[in-house]
Amino acid sequence: MSHQAFPPTLSPVAAPVSLSTWRSRLPSGWTLAVLAIALAVALPVLIVGSRVFVSSHGVWSHLTETVLWTYIRNTLMLAGGVAVGVSIIGVGTAWLVTMCRFPGQRWLEWALLLPMAVPAYVMAYVYTDLLQFVGPVQTALREVFGWRRADYWFPDIRSLGGAIAVLSFVLYPYVYLLARAAFLEQSVCVLEVARTLGAGAWRSFARVALPLARPAIAAGLALSMMEVLADFGTVQYFAVDTFTTGIYRTWFAMGEPVAAAQLASVLMLFVMALVVMERTSRGRARYFHSTGRYRMLPSYTLRGVRAGAALVACLTPLLLGFVVPVLILAQMAVREGDSLFATSFRQLAGNSFILAGITSVLAVALAALVAYGLRLRPTPVLRGAARVAAMGYAVPGSVIAVGILIPAAHVDNAVDGFMRATFGVSTGLVLSGTIVAIVYAYLVRFLAVSFNTVEASLSKIRPTMDQAARILGQTPGKTLLKVHTPIMRGSLLTAALLVFVDVMKELPATMIVRPFNFDTLAVRVYTLASDERLAEASTPALAIVAVGIIPVILLSRAIAKSRPGSDA
Repeated sequence: MSHQAFPPTLSPVAAPVSLSTWRSRLPSGWTLAVLAIALAVALPVLIVGSRVFVSSHGVWSHLTETVLWTYIRNTLMLAGGVAVGVSIIGVGTAWLVTMCRFPGQRWLEWALLLPMAVPAYVMAYVYTDLLQFVGPVQTALREVFGWRRADYWFPDIRSLGGAIAVLSFVLYPYVYLLARAAFLEQSVCVLEVARTLGAGAWRSFARVALPLARPAIAAGLALSMMEVLADFGTVQYFAVDTFTTGIYRTWFAMGEPVAAAQLASVLMLFVMALVVMERTSRGRARYFHSTGRYRMLPSYTLRGVRAGAALVACLTPLLLGFVVPVLILAQMAVREGDSLFATSFRQLAGNSFILAGITSVLAVALAALVAYGLRLRPTPVLRGAARVAAMGYAVPGSVIAVGILIPAAHVDNAVDGFMRATFGVSTGLVLSGTIVAIVYAYLVRFLAVSFNTVEASLSKIRPTMDQAARILGQTPGKTLLKVHTPIMRGSLLTAALLVFVDVMKELPATMIVRPFNFDTLAVRVYTLASDERLAEASTPALAIVAVGIIPVILLSRAIAKSRPGSDA
């Protein structure tokens, strides 16, 4: 019997991997940098979320039985009211200045963005002084009609309704900004078909333009709602109990950081729900241009009563959101103002500019690292990391502050205990209440602002430029510095300016994390206004508004040029 020869069994030993192949499988420096930045941004939020499972020794139960449902009700009512207000104002004015022609339309295009330069808490202080019982409006009414206090009714500005009105006039530019950009990018063909079928301005808006712009409007509305959830100065001054005021009160007045973190966790649930709703509202819908040719958008020339109504509709939010507050602030600053501001201005402005300058430079640098790392390796992991790095804008400053102070306090206590036991020396605060902590809070909060701007600019650079640079022997880092940075100079400057202005206006994170005796212009405004010294608060408030005007104008010019073929 013959025996069939069988080949020897092969052992499952993998072929040796060369050193170059092994190195190529390791994460590159850019990948590690993006992942590290994403982790740093997510860390405060993760820390806040982990506190849900820590005992607060009955404080959470007390909050649940007394004030939690008040926080939930007021926060929902405030967000809902502002959502309606900013939608009506932002979308309506964006359509009018984009698609209609009437007197003043050209300069209203950029002027309608000016309320972005006014912090919401400054607006609250101004209208309180204007509309309170001893203010000029009610005083004039009593003098003209001979009324006494019990003879008439006047709405109370320091109320939930007042907070909704103030925040609506401050935040509508977020919706206006994105809605106008969407209207500028819409297809001429679709609009011409609508006009051919007999649709006028109103029907074209309601049946064609509005549905096409829905994703952009939803994004602007989500930004506005995030700002509402993050607001502290306005609701605190108007005595409207929301989550942000509750977090601040629980941490500082009650001395309960764990309970404050648990409140912050509940607020994060609202933020997450808002983000999910915004994503869901888009669905799977996608909108594309039907032609690569761009022509002037069809416009509707308004005359007579219609032109006057359009002008009034656009002037009203501008007057109430910018002109009136600035004029009142200027009047108060000239007549009374802060007598000590001249001596303290250098320190206050210096502190504000140092924080804003450091944060804006770091935010742009980190945003460039993340955006270019994603450009080099657009893997699912890096895409997810980039989303995490850009999520800080959705997190209220009070939540970020709590998430930073909790680990910072542990580190400070550990270092101090070690130094005491080893060297008999107390180190005090190493991280808590330092410039490092507050800049970190700003970066977590505003990195998304710079990232979105940088990523949009980087996406317009052809990949062939990267390939040409690599062929010439340039590393990715040198390519970014020598090739892309000069091309993106304008966008980088815009991103830095936007972050600079946001830091100048930021109040909750500054109030909680700032070093002792380290006041900024925003803190000075809040301190004086809280003591009912509104006239003195006008001087630093004007300084904040003045700083914010330049980026707003630059932003408006960029939008006007966003449509190809535009000569704006």
